[in-house]
Amino acid sequence: MSWREVWESHGGRIAGVAFGFILGLIYLIVGFWDMLFFALVVFIGYKLGKRKDYPQPPAFQWKDLVSNLSERWRPFK
Repeated sequence: MSWREVWESHGGRIAGVAFGFILGLIYLIVGFWDMLFFALVVFIGYKLGKRKDYPQPPAFQWKDLVSNLSERWRPFK
């Protein structure tokens, strides 16, 4: 498997982890809790990159939610 194939199939995750790693290095200098924050930032970067690789529907269907709430809570029925 060449690097081009790896980048095409996992490019979002690689970029996400790299971005999280770079941002996390800023917080790594101080101590243990910042190291845990660094791990959280890398994990978030990985998840965002994975979402780019495999497009998924949004977590919340905002249009359905708004229409349901507007029907249910309409002040003057």
